[in-house]
Amino acid sequence: MVMRHMDLDDIPADYRGWWRITETSQWSSRFLDSLGPALLSLNGHDDRLRIHCLVAYVNWKPTKTGVSCTWEGAWEYDPMSGSGRVTLSKDSRLKGSIRIKDGDSSTFVAVRAAEPDEPLPPPPSYRDKWRRR
Repeated sequence: MVMRHMDLDDIPADYRGWWRITETSQWSSRFLDSLGPALLSLNGHDDRLRIHCLVAYVNWKPTKTGVSCTWEGAWEYDPMSGSGRVTLSKDSRLKGSIRIKDGDSSTFVAVRAAEPDEPLPPPPSYRDKWRRR
């Protein structure tokens, strides 16, 4: 899958970097880290999202009030796509929403985080479901 990624300069400086998702309105906080720490990157290249059982590639673009995105990935092994948006609150937390096409939507809150030691894995393929043992 090839997704167009924007130039780093397109993302407002205050938004750039890694964000740790700490809460959502839809999914239990107990399971946010099912696949590893719930993270979101806004770096302008190879951006990823990992939350609960979702791993996705993210394509960001600036808006008048923040940054919006489209994403493609997998929930467990099922292909998913959707959209989202984020704004920066006065307390420097990222507040946003994520929507799954023809499915759930949720708001979330994230705080600044360090880049993970290991890169986030790519979304699993549906074929991988039958290869695991």
